[in-house]
Amino acid sequence: MSANISKSVKAPGKPGRTVAILFVALLAFSALAFFQNDKVKLGLDLRGGTSVTLTPKAGEQVTAAAINTAVSIIRERVNSLGVSESTVSAQGTGANQQIVISVPGITGQAVVNEVGQTAELRFRQVLASGAGNATTSAVNSVTTSTKNKNGVATKSAPVATFPAGVTAALNAQFAALDCTKASNRLGGSVDAPSAPLVTCDQTGATKYILAPAQVLGSDIKGASASLDQTSGNGWQVLLDFDGNGTTKFGNLTKSVTSLAAPQNEVAIVLDGLVVEAPRIIQAITAGNAQITGNFTQATASTLANNLKFGALPLSFDRGDVQQVSPTLGANQLHDGLLAGAIGLLLVIFYSVLYYRGLGLVSVGSLAVAGGTTYLLFLLLGKWIGFTLSLAGIAGAIVSIGITADSFIVYFERLRDEVRDGRTLRTAVETGWSRARRTIIVADFVSLIASAVLYFFAVGDVRGFAFTLGLTTFVDLFVVFFFTKPLVSALSKVKFYSNGHRLSGFSAKSLGVVTGKDAQ
Repeated sequence: MSANISKSVKAPGKPGRTVAILFVALLAFSALAFFQNDKVKLGLDLRGGTSVTLTPKAGEQVTAAAINTAVSIIRERVNSLGVSESTVSAQGTGANQQIVISVPGITGQAVVNEVGQTAELRFRQVLASGAGNATTSAVNSVTTSTKNKNGVATKSAPVATFPAGVTAALNAQFAALDCTKASNRLGGSVDAPSAPLVTCDQTGATKYILAPAQVLGSDIKGASASLDQTSGNGWQVLLDFDGNGTTKFGNLTKSVTSLAAPQNEVAIVLDGLVVEAPRIIQAITAGNAQITGNFTQATASTLANNLKFGALPLSFDRGDVQQVSPTLGANQLHDGLLAGAIGLLLVIFYSVLYYRGLGLVSVGSLAVAGGTTYLLFLLLGKWIGFTLSLAGIAGAIVSIGITADSFIVYFERLRDEVRDGRTLRTAVETGWSRARRTIIVADFVSLIASAVLYFFAVGDVRGFAFTLGLTTFVDLFVVFFFTKPLVSALSKVKFYSNGHRLSGFSAKSLGVVTGKDAQ
């Protein structure tokens, strides 16, 4: 006959209150998701999306290294916009290589257009400026008068006077460029930094003759978007220069402060077009600058991300943007969800059959974990652009096993404690103190695997890794804030504490033979 041995253990908290707080939190997130009025965003393979092919422009030196660098930069830009499940890949060989970008959803075209920018940033002194359709950059013309041998006064042809640094050849380019035509404001060109540049601003209202670049995008250490709280000019992009860039930008701003307009202006040139040309009043030597303009939060964030991750090594022509049909039909998606549902039902059936009344805790834990995961899919889709693909669904299905493993570890430890003669209420605490380390270590291994997959893989594999990591966190949350408190609460119920034959703690369930059973 076994004896009941009660050991002193740390008294449990208030499990009922813990479970109540959990459900209040879930209700709050449910209300937030309801008012957000959004659905789970599906990935490219489940709902289709947008695809575009970027082709290097004529004259570009296309190499495998340049294409791979461009793919890496574009992928970082897409990910920084919060768009998951996107694919960026190179196709073709040699000089015929192209980059294909596929983004889920109907907003993919805007994303593709943004991340495909070359993002070559230059800081150039303004030598001359004029209206978008100005015919010359000359500030004035000089006419000289002379007398011939007969004493008759004659006038020579007017001679144009150009601003300092402007040549007749540059003036001819300036006159020929009509910035009022949209075709002259497409941008995307990689201008030679060591040569002067004749170009337009992004609106076409002004055109410029600019000096060779003195500060390049490669001199930028970091970039971020922020709201201008002081002057109320809306969104701006803040730039931080590295040590070399700080020196060069300080020298540039110092050299123009004493000049007359417009040569006291420094043009900020992005992909061959002037974003802004502010007048420099004093030298800027602190190593930072800001770009202001007609930015929205989205455009400012896009520009900051493009500058932060660097310029593309090649300039590209954008091909036709096409809508991509889902790569998986409704039948395949239905079969995948059906497989997950069958697996879930089998886990529930086994838990109830083996653990009897205690199996209800595992069913409740799976239900809470599933509901929490679904809410996170809804909220993260709105907050960070998370999209669910078939690979992500696979990660969620795998998490069923992870959650089942956690409560099985705890339940078996708990039953071992009861077999050793402890009361159920005591076994709940001693079993938990010994099981939780195993649960944490097991889940930590899953988190490490998810992190490695996420950071070293691309495309759908990252979706699987993200979902697996997310659901592993959910498992820890549910075990600590639902499974354990619920078991503590049930241990006070006579049905469980007295070892009812359907409770999962009967002598038969535990494999314990008492004196009465032996008779």
